[in-house]
Amino acid sequence: MSVYLADDPAVYDKVNIDIQSVEINDDSGWRPLHMINPGIHNLLNFRNGRDTIIASSRLAQSRITQIRLILGPDNSVVTGGVSFPLETPSAQESGLKLNVDIQLTAGIEYKAWVDFDASRSIVTTGNGKFILKPVMRVFTQALSGSVQGVVLPSEADAFVYALNGSDTIASAKPDSATGNFMIRGLSAGAYSLSIDGNNGYSDTTFNNVNVTTGNVTDIGKVQLHQ
Repeated sequence: MSVYLADDPAVYDKVNIDIQSVEINDDSGWRPLHMINPGIHNLLNFRNGRDTIIASSRLAQSRITQIRLILGPDNSVVTGGVSFPLETPSAQESGLKLNVDIQLTAGIEYKAWVDFDASRSIVTTGNGKFILKPVMRVFTQALSGSVQGVVLPSEADAFVYALNGSDTIASAKPDSATGNFMIRGLSAGAYSLSIDGNNGYSDTTFNNVNVTTGNVTDIGKVQLHQ
Protein backbone atom coordinates (compact mmCIF):
# COMPACT_ATOMS: atom_id res chain seq x y z
CA MET A 1 0.00 0.00 0.00
CA SER A 2 1.28 3.45 -0.96
CA VAL A 3 0.08 6.79 0.40
CA TYR A 4 0.16 9.93 -1.75
CA LEU A 5 -0.41 13.61 -0.99
CA ALA A 6 -2.76 15.78 -3.08
CA ASP A 7 -4.43 19.19 -2.65
CA ASP A 8 -7.33 21.43 -3.66
CA PRO A 9 -6.78 25.09 -4.64
CA ALA A 10 -6.09 27.86 -2.11
CA VAL A 11 -5.42 31.61 -2.27
CA TYR A 12 -2.02 31.43 -0.53
CA ASP A 13 1.40 31.53 -2.16
CA LYS A 14 2.49 28.37 -0.31
CA VAL A 15 1.07 26.03 2.30
CA ASN A 16 4.00 24.10 3.76
CA ILE A 17 3.23 20.97 5.78
CA ASP A 18 6.00 19.10 7.62
CA ILE A 19 5.06 15.41 7.37
CA GLN A 20 7.31 13.19 9.48
CA SER A 21 5.37 9.93 9.70
CA VAL A 22 2.38 8.10 8.22
CA GLU A 23 0.62 5.42 10.26
CA ILE A 24 -2.29 3.09 9.63
CA ASN A 25 -4.70 1.56 12.15
CA ASP A 26 -5.70 -1.99 11.26
CA ASP A 27 -6.59 -5.26 13.00
CA SER A 28 -3.31 -5.12 14.93
CA GLY A 29 -3.55 -1.47 16.03
CA TRP A 30 -1.43 1.49 14.93
CA ARG A 31 1.67 0.83 12.85
CA PRO A 32 3.99 3.10 10.84
CA LEU A 33 4.45 2.85 7.10
CA HIS A 34 7.89 3.13 5.52
CA MET A 35 8.48 6.80 4.72
CA ILE A 36 9.50 7.46 1.11
CA ASN A 37 9.45 11.25 1.14
CA PRO A 38 9.31 12.77 4.64
CA GLY A 39 9.74 16.47 5.33
CA ILE A 40 8.18 19.73 4.18
CA HIS A 41 5.71 19.67 1.29
CA ASN A 42 4.08 22.69 -0.32
CA LEU A 43 0.51 21.47 -0.77
CA LEU A 44 -0.09 23.88 -3.63
CA ASN A 45 2.33 21.90 -5.79
CA PHE A 46 -0.13 19.00 -5.87
CA ARG A 47 -3.17 20.38 -7.64
CA ASN A 48 -4.94 19.44 -10.88
CA GLY A 49 -4.13 15.76 -10.70
CA ARG A 50 -0.57 16.10 -9.45
CA ASP A 51 0.53 14.25 -6.32
CA THR A 52 3.61 12.94 -4.51
CA ILE A 53 4.26 9.65 -2.75
CA ILE A 54 5.04 9.98 0.95
CA ALA A 55 4.95 6.40 2.31
CA SER A 56 4.74 2.81 1.12
CA SER A 57 4.85 -0.62 2.81
CA ARG A 58 4.03 -4.24 2.16
CA LEU A 59 1.19 -5.14 4.55
CA ALA A 60 -0.54 -8.30 5.64
CA GLN A 61 -4.16 -8.81 4.60
CA SER A 62 -6.21 -6.70 6.99
CA ARG A 63 -8.88 -4.02 7.31
CA ILE A 64 -7.57 -0.46 7.68
CA THR A 65 -9.86 1.86 9.63
CA GLN A 66 -7.69 5.00 10.03
CA ILE A 67 -4.72 6.79 8.50
CA ARG A 68 -2.71 9.21 10.64
CA LEU A 69 -0.19 11.86 9.58
CA ILE A 70 2.36 12.89 12.22
CA LEU A 71 3.57 16.44 11.61
CA GLY A 72 6.84 18.09 12.51
CA PRO A 73 7.23 21.70 13.73
CA ASP A 74 8.13 23.38 10.42
CA ASN A 75 4.65 24.20 9.10
CA SER A 76 4.03 27.59 7.49
CA VAL A 77 1.85 29.69 5.21
CA VAL A 78 3.23 32.15 2.68
CA THR A 79 0.91 34.96 1.64
CA GLY A 80 1.86 38.21 -0.09
CA GLY A 81 5.44 36.95 -0.17
CA VAL A 82 5.61 36.79 3.65
CA SER A 83 5.95 33.53 5.58
CA PHE A 84 3.88 32.96 8.74
CA PRO A 85 4.03 30.00 11.16
CA LEU A 86 1.14 27.59 10.81
CA GLU A 87 0.17 26.41 14.26
CA THR A 88 -0.77 22.74 14.62
CA PRO A 89 -0.85 22.06 18.38
CA SER A 90 -3.02 18.95 18.42
CA ALA A 91 -1.48 17.39 15.32
CA GLN A 92 2.00 17.42 16.83
CA GLU A 93 0.80 15.25 19.69
CA SER A 94 -1.64 12.74 18.21
CA GLY A 95 -1.42 13.32 14.45
CA LEU A 96 -4.00 14.18 11.82
CA LYS A 97 -6.42 11.25 11.77
CA LEU A 98 -8.70 10.25 8.92
CA ASN A 99 -11.32 7.53 9.14
CA VAL A 100 -11.20 5.07 6.24
CA ASP A 101 -12.55 1.65 5.37
CA ILE A 102 -9.97 -0.20 3.27
CA GLN A 103 -10.07 -3.97 3.05
CA LEU A 104 -6.66 -5.14 1.89
CA THR A 105 -6.66 -8.29 -0.20
CA ALA A 106 -3.49 -10.38 -0.35
CA GLY A 107 -1.59 -9.92 -3.59
CA ILE A 108 -3.22 -6.61 -4.56
CA GLU A 109 -1.41 -3.28 -4.73
CA TYR A 110 -3.31 -0.27 -3.33
CA LYS A 111 -2.85 3.47 -3.57
CA ALA A 112 -4.38 5.91 -1.08
CA TRP A 113 -4.44 9.67 -1.62
CA VAL A 114 -4.68 12.10 1.30
CA ASP A 115 -6.39 15.11 -0.29
CA PHE A 116 -6.01 18.36 1.68
CA ASP A 117 -8.44 21.19 1.14
CA ALA A 118 -5.85 23.87 1.92
CA SER A 119 -8.29 26.76 1.54
CA ARG A 120 -10.69 25.38 4.18
CA SER A 121 -7.96 23.93 6.39
CA ILE A 122 -6.36 27.21 7.43
CA VAL A 123 -8.06 29.50 9.93
CA THR A 124 -6.92 33.08 10.43
CA THR A 125 -7.30 34.46 13.96
CA GLY A 126 -8.03 38.05 14.92
CA ASN A 127 -4.43 38.63 15.99
CA GLY A 128 -2.96 37.54 12.66
CA LYS A 129 -2.13 33.92 13.47
CA PHE A 130 -2.69 31.02 11.11
CA ILE A 131 -3.99 27.74 12.54
CA LEU A 132 -4.24 24.41 10.75
CA LYS A 133 -7.65 22.80 11.24
CA PRO A 134 -7.40 20.22 8.49
CA VAL A 135 -10.21 19.41 6.11
CA MET A 136 -9.07 16.24 4.35
CA ARG A 137 -10.43 13.23 2.55
CA VAL A 138 -8.92 9.91 1.52
CA PHE A 139 -9.64 8.05 -1.69
CA THR A 140 -8.15 4.74 -2.75
CA GLN A 141 -7.55 2.68 -5.84
CA ALA A 142 -6.57 -0.94 -6.32
CA LEU A 143 -4.00 -0.98 -9.09
CA SER A 144 -3.57 -4.58 -10.11
CA GLY A 145 -4.76 -8.15 -9.89
CA SER A 146 -3.13 -11.47 -9.08
CA VAL A 147 -3.22 -15.14 -10.03
CA GLN A 148 -2.82 -17.92 -7.51
CA GLY A 149 -3.02 -21.70 -7.43
CA VAL A 150 -1.36 -24.91 -6.29
CA VAL A 151 1.06 -26.97 -8.40
CA LEU A 152 1.77 -30.56 -7.34
CA PRO A 153 3.78 -32.66 -6.79
CA SER A 154 6.72 -30.83 -5.23
CA GLU A 155 9.07 -33.22 -7.07
CA ALA A 156 8.11 -31.48 -10.31
CA ASP A 157 10.13 -28.43 -9.20
CA ALA A 158 7.86 -26.35 -11.43
CA PHE A 159 7.93 -22.72 -12.53
CA VAL A 160 4.83 -20.69 -13.42
CA TYR A 161 4.86 -17.97 -16.08
CA ALA A 162 2.19 -15.37 -16.89
CA LEU A 163 2.34 -14.69 -20.63
CA ASN A 164 0.83 -11.94 -22.76
CA GLY A 165 1.15 -13.41 -26.22
CA SER A 166 4.76 -14.55 -26.40
CA ASP A 167 5.95 -12.05 -23.77
CA THR A 168 6.64 -13.25 -20.22
CA ILE A 169 5.08 -10.65 -17.91
CA ALA A 170 5.84 -12.25 -14.54
CA SER A 171 6.71 -15.59 -12.98
CA ALA A 172 6.55 -17.50 -9.72
CA LYS A 173 8.13 -20.52 -8.06
CA PRO A 174 5.57 -22.69 -6.18
CA ASP A 175 6.32 -23.31 -2.52
CA SER A 176 8.38 -26.48 -2.17
CA ALA A 177 6.20 -27.82 0.67
CA THR A 178 2.65 -26.76 -0.25
CA GLY A 179 2.83 -26.05 -3.99
CA ASN A 180 1.14 -22.68 -3.46
CA PHE A 181 2.06 -19.84 -5.80
CA MET A 182 0.90 -16.29 -6.44
CA ILE A 183 1.82 -13.89 -9.23
CA ARG A 184 1.12 -10.32 -8.14
CA GLY A 185 0.92 -6.95 -9.86
CA LEU A 186 -0.76 -7.99 -13.12
CA SER A 187 -2.69 -5.44 -15.14
CA ALA A 188 -6.27 -6.34 -15.98
CA GLY A 189 -6.54 -8.60 -19.00
CA ALA A 190 -6.36 -12.18 -20.30
CA TYR A 191 -3.15 -14.14 -19.82
CA SER A 192 -1.77 -17.55 -20.69
CA LEU A 193 -0.41 -19.34 -17.65
CA SER A 194 2.44 -21.69 -18.53
CA ILE A 195 3.44 -24.23 -15.88
CA ASP A 196 6.79 -25.78 -16.71
CA GLY A 197 7.66 -29.04 -14.97
CA ASN A 198 11.12 -30.48 -14.38
CA ASN A 199 12.54 -33.88 -13.40
CA GLY A 200 10.54 -35.63 -16.09
CA TYR A 201 7.19 -33.98 -15.28
CA SER A 202 5.14 -32.61 -18.19
CA ASP A 203 4.30 -28.96 -18.87
CA THR A 204 0.79 -27.56 -19.05
CA THR A 205 -0.76 -24.28 -20.15
CA PHE A 206 -3.94 -22.46 -19.14
CA ASN A 207 -5.24 -20.03 -21.75
CA ASN A 208 -7.51 -17.03 -21.23
CA VAL A 209 -6.84 -16.65 -17.52
CA ASN A 210 -8.72 -13.43 -16.78
CA VAL A 211 -7.22 -10.97 -14.30
CA THR A 212 -9.30 -8.09 -12.98
CA THR A 213 -8.15 -5.12 -10.93
CA GLY A 214 -8.49 -5.61 -7.20
CA ASN A 215 -9.12 -9.36 -7.39
CA VAL A 216 -7.21 -12.63 -7.13
CA THR A 217 -7.90 -15.22 -9.84
CA ASP A 218 -7.57 -18.75 -8.44
CA ILE A 219 -6.81 -21.51 -10.96
CA GLY A 220 -7.11 -24.18 -8.28
CA LYS A 221 -4.95 -27.30 -7.96
CA VAL A 222 -2.81 -28.43 -10.89
CA GLN A 223 -1.40 -31.97 -10.87
CA LEU A 224 1.59 -32.52 -13.16
CA HIS A 225 2.35 -36.00 -14.46
CA GLN A 226 5.44 -37.82 -15.66
